[in-house]
Amino acid sequence: MKFARFEYKDGVSFGVVKENEVVVLDGSLFNTYKETAVHYRLANVKLLPPVIPTKIVCIGLNYRGHIEEIGARLPERPHFFLKPPSSLIGHEDAIILPRGAQRVDYEGELAVVIKDKMKDVPEDETLDHILGYSCFNDVTERAIVMKNIADLILAKGFDTFSAFGPYLATNLDPNNLEVKTYLNGKLMQHDNTRNSVFSVQHILNYLSQCMTLYPGDVVITGTPKGIGPMNPGDVVEVQVEGVGRLRNTVRSY
Repeated sequence: MKFARFEYKDGVSFGVVKENEVVVLDGSLFNTYKETAVHYRLANVKLLPPVIPTKIVCIGLNYRGHIEEIGARLPERPHFFLKPPSSLIGHEDAIILPRGAQRVDYEGELAVVIKDKMKDVPEDETLDHILGYSCFNDVTERAIVMKNIADLILAKGFDTFSAFGPYLATNLDPNNLEVKTYLNGKLMQHDNTRNSVFSVQHILNYLSQCMTLYPGDVVITGTPKGIGPMNPGDVVEVQVEGVGRLRNTVRSY
């Protein structure tokens, strides 16, 4: 199934996506819900980030091709950092380049959304704690990172630097999904999650030993090779198999 969080006439709702419509839900995706008789055309609603997390946990250096292109070493354990929820935007929202930015890159990724509280969860049980999957653009001010890797959170934490959506999809195999990124219609990134260094199960087990993951938290699982800069006027799209295509325009501050 595909779910959406959307705005219609100043009201925010969750819904089930069915072809060109979204059916409003009564209840919570994290507990119980039921479909109502209310439905809207997708063209008439504004799609929002599928959830609002307490934190966005980002896995770096998880695709072999990307590790090679930046000249890094294969990690022995998952490398992670955090992005603030204030950086979130949704489908069709604008990525705004900060004042003084030198190079702002796209990074298309698979996003994993947590269903319920996770702490010290065995690896073979982690998939039971996933609500669904989505597309994510982990926007990065590359010049800051290249100057000082200690400023990674600064480089990735600007407002609008976490594009997320358009839908939340269930019943997918997170370790066998095609991930693609397009810039102005040209395919720039293309890989499969099976080529990740660490599986989603391993990542969630590792993270849950360090921190408690809460319902709605988002874990993004690394970007494939092919990262590159965006400029004002560009259109960047991230597509994850089984989810859809997240589309954002780029503009200056």
